[in-house]
Amino acid sequence: MPKIPTSRTKKAPEGFEEIEPTLNDYGRKMRDAENESHEGKRKSESLWPIMRISHARSRYIYELYYKREAISKKLYDWLLKEKYGDANLIAKWKKTGYEKLCCLRCIQTKDMNYQGSTCICRVPKAQVRAGTVVECVHCGE
Repeated sequence: MPKIPTSRTKKAPEGFEEIEPTLNDYGRKMRDAENESHEGKRKSESLWPIMRISHARSRYIYELYYKREAISKKLYDWLLKEKYGDANLIAKWKKTGYEKLCCLRCIQTKDMNYQGSTCICRVPKAQVRAGTVVECVHCGE
């Protein structure tokens, strides 16, 4: 979630006005997901919509800067400083082999059932047996 603006908060750099409606839309979706009832769901399942929205917002910022080159470096740094995007996840997306990483928990080996393994969503689709449902425990992707 972005920081709450105060009188001491620096003003947004030039170009923020163009992407602000999209970021506000992600903010509304995030509030709706947080307020949604989670009765009848597993603990991890109730967090999936929040993880997906956070991923989408970070991916939007990543693509604006690295793919489309539509925003300046100053605006990009400001967005990450104000927590509009996940800086650690974006740093992983820049590395080879992590371009489609859904969340950082999927590559942390300490959260897995088997020592030294990674999440099922990191296994290439060609190596998964036919008929196996591949659903990430952490984010539902």
